[in-house]
Amino acid sequence: MSVATPSTQNGSLDALGNGGEALIGMAVLGKTAAALALVIAIILICTALLKRWGNHTTRHGAHLRIVGSTAVGNRERIVIVEVEDTWLVVGVGGGRITKLQERPAPEERTPTTSAPPSSRFSLRLSKALAAGRRRDSSAPTDPHQTP
Repeated sequence: MSVATPSTQNGSLDALGNGGEALIGMAVLGKTAAALALVIAIILICTALLKRWGNHTTRHGAHLRIVGSTAVGNRERIVIVEVEDTWLVVGVGGGRITKLQERPAPEERTPTTSAPPSSRFSLRLSKALAAGRRRDSSAPTDPHQTP
């Protein structure tokens, strides 16, 4: 039979106590992380539901739709808004909205045939890159030759 001395018992109790505190700290950290993940998941679900339901609601029968817009300055835009059967041409800028013109909406709306500016740019860029590749492939491949 071995008899443990009081100093040995105190040392083993201290080791157990330190391990227990670390274990409790990890449990608290895990619970906090789980609660944070739950809150973030609830926020994401609520925003997805609000986006889905927000597009279908109209207020007092008014149907607003942006038909088109173009920038005329850094902060100024010309916007065409459809309100029921009327198109409003408004100027937006500097915290103000000014009605420029009002006209009835056309009966038959034809889709625009011109490509958006971004796709025209992408076509020009791809043509320029292809021309650059052709030019580079026709150049001699000797690295020591200077142009």
